[in-house]
Amino acid sequence: MAAAKWSETAMLVIDMQKDFVDPAMRSPMLVAGGEAVVPAVAGAVAVAMERGIFVVWVVREHDPSGRDVELFRRHHYSGGKGPTVKGLKGAELADGLVIKEGEYKLVKTRFSAFFATHLDSVLKTAGIKNLVIVGVQTPNCIRQTVFDAIALDYEKVTVLIDATAAARPEIHLSNIRDMKNIGVDTPTLEEWRR
Repeated sequence: MAAAKWSETAMLVIDMQKDFVDPAMRSPMLVAGGEAVVPAVAGAVAVAMERGIFVVWVVREHDPSGRDVELFRRHHYSGGKGPTVKGLKGAELADGLVIKEGEYKLVKTRFSAFFATHLDSVLKTAGIKNLVIVGVQTPNCIRQTVFDAIALDYEKVTVLIDATAAARPEIHLSNIRDMKNIGVDTPTLEEWRR
């Protein structure tokens, strides 16, 4: 992609929070492959910053009661505790990942970063036509966000295959294949970096 296109590109960093990627948290939401991709996600963000790509940190931050979480997950919330509760350690970004000045934080409460958020408006207002997506987890938040981005007519959607993860490699790769079948570009971080 030509350098001029980077100003029309945003990177969505999805759910790289301790409850999803840090086994020490003992979270029911832990993504088994998540911890392994933290360095690749950090590397992708560094490349995005060098290129002047707009970085959007997409995170879950739930009400302590769990009343804003999907119905099937509400049983994980009681006594003001639960996965990615706003203000608790599990909602923090994984160690080594930091939101820097000029980057944007978007809170979501469902799989897609676009569902019931103002993400599309923020991106279109910034002149964004292309997306690069990293984070967890491939069959849920990554896939749903990607399918919504395609439905919203983003011109080029890219998923970095080694900066995204699922519970198991075969789940990850089958979802990557499904996204590739709808026109999504799926390079490695190294291929994208060139």
